[in-house]
Amino acid sequence: MTGFSVITSLALLLALPACGTPPTATTTPAPPPAALPMQAALPSVARVVVGAERLAEYLPQLKGQRVGLVINQTSRVGPAYLVDTLRALGVNVTAIFAPEHGFRGEAADGATIADGRDARSGVPVRSVYGKTKKPTPDMLADVDVLVFDIQDVGARFYTFISTLHYVLEAAAEQNKAVLVLDRPNPNGDLVDGPILEPAHQSFVGLDPLPIAHGLTVGELAKMMNGEKWLAGGRQCRLTVVPVGKGYTHATPYHLPVRPSPNLPTDHAVALYPSICLFEGTSVSVGRGTSAPFEVIGSPSQPAARPYSFTPAPNAGSPSPPLKGQRCNGLDLAGAPTRANGGLVLSYLLDFYQQSTDKEHFFGKYFEELSGTNSLRQQIVAGKSEAAIRASWEPGLRKFRALRKKYLLYPER
Repeated sequence: MTGFSVITSLALLLALPACGTPPTATTTPAPPPAALPMQAALPSVARVVVGAERLAEYLPQLKGQRVGLVINQTSRVGPAYLVDTLRALGVNVTAIFAPEHGFRGEAADGATIADGRDARSGVPVRSVYGKTKKPTPDMLADVDVLVFDIQDVGARFYTFISTLHYVLEAAAEQNKAVLVLDRPNPNGDLVDGPILEPAHQSFVGLDPLPIAHGLTVGELAKMMNGEKWLAGGRQCRLTVVPVGKGYTHATPYHLPVRPSPNLPTDHAVALYPSICLFEGTSVSVGRGTSAPFEVIGSPSQPAARPYSFTPAPNAGSPSPPLKGQRCNGLDLAGAPTRANGGLVLSYLLDFYQQSTDKEHFFGKYFEELSGTNSLRQQIVAGKSEAAIRASWEPGLRKFRALRKKYLLYPER
């Protein structure tokens, strides 16, 4: 057998579900807080084979190439980090590109990520979150193929898909190939919310997507590339390695590693598309507590609210909003994560109506998150949930038709 055939054989073995101790070359020391396992796994969830585990499908494409990895703490082949697995199989990894929260997932939300070198592998780490969000020609000078493998949660404002957009764009401009190793979307059957308007384009929303897009990162990459949403209408050389057979958009999926420091449970991930809009208001989403995105509250909510909490600095939020202030609100730990199959809008409407300081309820960031001027205006005007949802429907109808063109997996 040739050397690479041996590697491919090893890949086939590694692609099988882990049932023992991984090889020493791919084991990883004690993980940082963001790399800890998710809490409260969903019951009776069948194992899904993610794209990264289908090594035999993509290792041949990396043979003889200089490979740049766009990865974080979720980029695993079983229990092992993707970078460790690929290097153990002889892949020439020349650079790691670190998104929000950093390569090992240790940085807090919004913290600038610095360049450096991975102490474990010795591979240079180049930041794509901070001053530079799109890889520059210098950053890609020693790269032939960019491999993107990051867990998403299905919300437009989750910044890893903005990193994906800029990676595709840089690759198109610099004639680099892109390989996306697909992963399930834990909110894969949720398509809802207003479509992003161009005036509100930002790093928490670059493309004309609804708040919940119902696509995997592989499907999104195909859409961004196929619809020519990249700068100048360019298209890159894109390959997607799909999730293994049996996955559908309705398949329940327990994330084995928390995707970011403040999404520690499956329930928080399910609530996130609905609750994150509060980040553009005076209401805390529980950063600085043990239950981020599962509690909401504010000092300007009535004291009669059934739950209260006081945000304090912690590893995921060194300086949380409303630090040290008593926040009156709701504990959503057992609350519904969907309303009529869509986003739960009632929390936002209720908290505005009950606010004792409506003048300062909304912040400038709200339009970046909602992607539109109209939602704030509708809430202030006292529009009903039904009326607000009806205003979304024309845009959603068009998006659903577009989405069908790029689906890699059945809806159910």
